[in-house]
Amino acid sequence: MFGKRGNDDGSRATPEFRAPAQTVAPERVAPEPTRSPTPASAQPAPAAAAPAARRAVEAPPLAAEPRRMQRERSETYYDTKSQVFSALIDTIDLSQLAKLDPDSAREEIRDIVNDIIAIKNFAMSIAEQEELLEDICNDVLGYGPLEPLLARDDIADIMVNGSRNVYIEVNGKVEQTGVRFRDNQQLLNICQRIVSQVGRRVDESSPICDARLPDGSRVNVIAPPLAIDGTALTIRKFKKDKLTLDQLVKFGAISPAGAEVLKIIGRVRCNIIISGGTGSGKTTLLNCLTNYVDREERVITCEDSAELQLQQPHVVRLETRPPNLEGEGEVTMRDLVKNCLRMRPERIIVGEVRGPEVFDLLQAMNTGHDGSMGTIHSNSPRECLNRMESMIAMGGYTLPQKTVREIIVGSVDVIIQAARLRDGSRRITHITEVIGMEGDVIITQDLVLYNIKGEDAGGKLLGEHVSTGIGRPHFWDRARYFGEEQRLAAALESMEKRAS
Repeated sequence: MFGKRGNDDGSRATPEFRAPAQTVAPERVAPEPTRSPTPASAQPAPAAAAPAARRAVEAPPLAAEPRRMQRERSETYYDTKSQVFSALIDTIDLSQLAKLDPDSAREEIRDIVNDIIAIKNFAMSIAEQEELLEDICNDVLGYGPLEPLLARDDIADIMVNGSRNVYIEVNGKVEQTGVRFRDNQQLLNICQRIVSQVGRRVDESSPICDARLPDGSRVNVIAPPLAIDGTALTIRKFKKDKLTLDQLVKFGAISPAGAEVLKIIGRVRCNIIISGGTGSGKTTLLNCLTNYVDREERVITCEDSAELQLQQPHVVRLETRPPNLEGEGEVTMRDLVKNCLRMRPERIIVGEVRGPEVFDLLQAMNTGHDGSMGTIHSNSPRECLNRMESMIAMGGYTLPQKTVREIIVGSVDVIIQAARLRDGSRRITHITEVIGMEGDVIITQDLVLYNIKGEDAGGKLLGEHVSTGIGRPHFWDRARYFGEEQRLAAALESMEKRAS
C-alpha cells in the first residue's frame, strides 16, 4: 500500500519532506547509559560508569565534560536519523499516508522504520530505537522537538529563542530545557506548519503571526529579520483538563466564599471585565466564569486567536483575520464586535480588549446584552477604568471625558483583578464593583481583597482573601431578581467572619 506507485508521485512528495530530513531537529538526548556500546568500547565501560554516575549526582549544572559527550553523541544520532529518514521518504507513498488517521499513519511509519533499521543493520539498543521511532514520527506527523513539551500538562509556556535555546515555565518558574533544533530553518518550518493550520503564514514578508494549536493553545511567532538570533516562538499552553472555580480554590487563587461570589456574579448576568497583567490567568478565569452561563443562552465570542473553551451548546466563535499579501481582507476586532450585535447574542464575550473595540463592547453591555465579558491588560481596577478611557480615545472619538465615564459606569458592573505574584503564584486580588459617579469621578467599591501577610521558608507568599465588610453589594437587586440573594449574603457573611 505504501510503496511508490510511480515517479510522479515520488517526485512530488520528496521535496515536501526533504527539507525536514535535511534540517532534522535535535530531539531529547537520551541519557548516556542507554547507548549500546560497540565491542571496541565495551571493555572500558565499567571503569567509566562510576565517575559518570558520580558526576550526575554531584553536579546538577552540566559541567564541561558532559556537554562535550552530549554533542558527540547527538552528531552520531542525527546522522543515523537522517539516513533512516531519507530511506523512509524513498520508500513510503505520501499520498496514501495522507489518507490515514494520525494513529494509523504513525503505526505504518513505525513498521517501515523498523524494517529500514533491520535492513541497514544499525547498531542500536531497544531504548534508542524507540526514541528514533518517536522522533521520526514527530517530524513527519507533528511538531518535531516540540512534541514532548506539548504532551506535558504541567508546562504553562514554551519559549523558543532561536534553534538552540528552549525554555519552559513550570509552576510559575522559567527553566531551560535540553530540547534543541538542528538549525533555524527547521524551527521556521515547524512554525509555518503550526500557523498554516489556521490559514495564516509567517515569512520575511509577514514575520509576525498569532495563531493557535488545535487544543486552543496560543501561539506567537516572530521570524527574521525582526528576530535577530533566529525565529522566536512562544506557546501559551492550555491544560487538557479545563480548570473550574473549584480547582482555583484548591490552588489558592480564590477562597471558597470568594468563589461563591464569583459564581453568583456570573449567574446573575453582571457585565464583567477581567483585568490583569500578562500571564496572570485572565483567560483561564474567563473560561471558569462562563461555566455558570445558562446553557440555553446564545453566546458569541470574539477573539484574535480562538482560545476560549466554552462548555455551553449554543456558542458561536468568531476570530479576526490579518491582511493578505496585498494588504487587503483584514477583519479587525471592531468588525467582529459590530457584526455580532446583528447575530442576536444574549451574551458577548471578547477574548481580549486591546483598542477601540472597547467602545463597541461597552455599547453592547449597555443595550440589553447583560452578562457580557471581556479581558483587559491592567494592574488594578482603577487603572482598568483609565485604560478603557484611553482606548476609547484611540478610536478617534471626541466625546467629553464625563460622557465617556458615564458610558463606562452604565456598562460595567464588576471588575475582577487577577495578578501573578513574585513567587509565581496566580491570585484573584480584587473583586470590585463600579457603582456610579460623583462629579467627574467614577466611584468603585471593593467586595473582596487579597491581603499578603508574609512568606514561608520556601519563599511562597502567604495571604488570604477577606471581605471589606459590605453586606449588600450594588448588584444586590440583580441577585434578588435571579433568586441568588441568600447565597450572596451567606458567602459575604462567611468571608467577613473568617476575616474577623
